[in-house]
Amino acid sequence: MRKEGAPASVSGISAGKFSFCFETKPLVATLLAVTLVMAIWNLQPYYDNLLSATTTPPDASTRFPEKKLSAAGPVPNTDPNKRLFYAYGNAASLFVQMGAYRGGPRTFAIVGLASKPLHVYGRPWYKCEWISNNRSSPSLKAKAYKMLPDWGYGRVYTVVVVNCTFSVNPNEDNTGGKLVVYAYYGESPKRYEKIIALEEEPGAYDETRYRPPYKYEYLYCGSSLYGNLSATRIREWMAYHAWFFGPSSHFVFHDAGGVGPEVRAALEPWVRAGRATVQDIRAQAEFDGYYYNQFLVVNDCLHRYRYAANWTFYFDVDEYIYLPDGNTLESVLEEFSNYTQFTIEQNPMSSSLCLNDSTQDYSRQWGFEKLIFRESRTGIRRDRKYAIQAKNAYSTGVHMSENVIGKTLHKTETKIRYYHYHNSISLEGEPCREFLPISAKNNVTWVDKLPYVYDDNMKKLADTIKQLEKKMIGDVHL
Repeated sequence: MRKEGAPASVSGISAGKFSFCFETKPLVATLLAVTLVMAIWNLQPYYDNLLSATTTPPDASTRFPEKKLSAAGPVPNTDPNKRLFYAYGNAASLFVQMGAYRGGPRTFAIVGLASKPLHVYGRPWYKCEWISNNRSSPSLKAKAYKMLPDWGYGRVYTVVVVNCTFSVNPNEDNTGGKLVVYAYYGESPKRYEKIIALEEEPGAYDETRYRPPYKYEYLYCGSSLYGNLSATRIREWMAYHAWFFGPSSHFVFHDAGGVGPEVRAALEPWVRAGRATVQDIRAQAEFDGYYYNQFLVVNDCLHRYRYAANWTFYFDVDEYIYLPDGNTLESVLEEFSNYTQFTIEQNPMSSSLCLNDSTQDYSRQWGFEKLIFRESRTGIRRDRKYAIQAKNAYSTGVHMSENVIGKTLHKTETKIRYYHYHNSISLEGEPCREFLPISAKNNVTWVDKLPYVYDDNMKKLADTIKQLEKKMIGDVHL
């Protein structure tokens, strides 16, 4: 019961004011609760990491000693000659999995990133185990073989492909199970992480997937798409190669931030037609690898689609595959069929030189229709791209694979080449920025100390490509 009377002073605050504070306690409590919720929300990634770290190791031997900290901070060091190191936050991860795939009846591939310094200066290794859903079946173990296909180009992270090959099909009874990978920090078998890399549901194993005929004749595995890409150039590239590879082909693009609304609009008709797939890999930006982790991307594509096509092609969206001298793709690949892979030489094209021809309406022409001057130096080494029979490859690179079963062919320039329009893919607006006289058709023209010759092989195909595009996806308005 409230007493009436003269107000008493409480620590310098009048009772009236104290009463007001007492009555506003619910408001203060609410504000404190909101503040607490926001603090927990912002700390959620930390707790997620903490929970993951405490649940990942399979037994107590994998746990690391906890740091003993006093309420005021680190425990004081009483020995001036003993240096202590206090680490906060997370270093580069032991393994960052992007994908895991069955590569046949007995083999699996796990594709991911790992700390580059750990692989340069340490000796991490891996081991595989298959745990069957059939409790009466014993688990199977296999030593893993690791590959570093980026050849040292990695940055904070390097690409690691882990191959697990068992002595028998671990899911032969098709009851399903789990592929477990043990990733070890170093030579000691006591420090490791347990990774459930892949799970197969009962009845999921289908042996017919791993032998021909395959779904496609040709598959395109694209590197990471990033930056401000030109939707017009992407449209032209897609239409050209849909024609070049024919109806039994598929295109896989990887969006690392370069597929904006206009680029997506250019690709969407082909996606709806079943000719293209766009995978969102923007999350890779969290891990500092070489060129938007393109080595990671091409290896994931290799294994994800390993048995999807007879031949898998690797090149960029400013490059156009071309067959000289009336060759056909079918005849060329039949000739190359005894090779696991072949590399392709480039024709380097100017991305700014056009012909000063008043009869041409360049604003209505496609890029490869009007960029018709080829840089003609000989006897120098140029980048090459390649095609591979993916079923015979364990890992791959951007320009070729060094982990294959079978032979590689390099002398292919009389059979197949590619036109490279360097720096054209991110250029907005009109690419023709410098014009050469009509006489340049028959002469060598030197520009910036480089020789250029007229080459209209691609120009001759433009009308055919435009007709194919209209037939396949209708009128395009970008």
